[in-house]
Amino acid sequence: MMADHISGIRACVFDAYGTLFDYAAAAAACRDVLGEKMDRLNAIWREKQLQYTWLRAIQGRHVEFWQVTGDALDFALETLGIDNVAIRNRLMDLYLTLNAFPEVPDMLKRLKAAGLKTAILSNGSPKMLAAAVANSGIGDFLDAVFSVEEVGVYKPHPKVYQLAVDRLDIPPRAICFQSSNAWDAYAAAAFGMRVVWCNRYGQRPERLPGTPDRQVRSLAELPALIGVD
Repeated sequence: MMADHISGIRACVFDAYGTLFDYAAAAAACRDVLGEKMDRLNAIWREKQLQYTWLRAIQGRHVEFWQVTGDALDFALETLGIDNVAIRNRLMDLYLTLNAFPEVPDMLKRLKAAGLKTAILSNGSPKMLAAAVANSGIGDFLDAVFSVEEVGVYKPHPKVYQLAVDRLDIPPRAICFQSSNAWDAYAAAAFGMRVVWCNRYGQRPERLPGTPDRQVRSLAELPALIGVD
């Protein structure tokens, strides 16, 4: 159905949360106080975090991702009957120290060694992204980190994907975009980028415009897909 690899790629651009960085690690680090509520809290937190970005984009009421993340956490905590400021503060602090998934550093190193540009394109605020990049030690393997704050609207607005095109000065078809979020992967494909959907969480295909070029379960598979040895 498709060629052996995606040809003509000059840059690899990555979503951040769930793609490069394990957003579930924050709740997991609080298992000692969350107990059996940990998984439910993590699911509600992430669901509301994404919903609030979409709803704010539709309303034209943008705020930084840090506030959205906090608002979503407050919703999740109240839903589960957890009224504890210390837990709330601990979870938010942990969101600034997320680790990269195990395969990420070597994967980025291989892409850089092959002469490809590498960048992050994320809903995250500059402060959040800088903290995650520093904590995971991948800064040396990235050429750029782009935040939606530069355009003032969240994904999947086309302005976000255009930001990477403009800043890298590379046409969409020469950019390979990676996201673990199906809606993000489909939107980038509809925009005109080549797309590898890193389906870490076993999601179903979306019924949306755009079709990813490839689907993988780990970013360790990416270099071979774009012809990097």
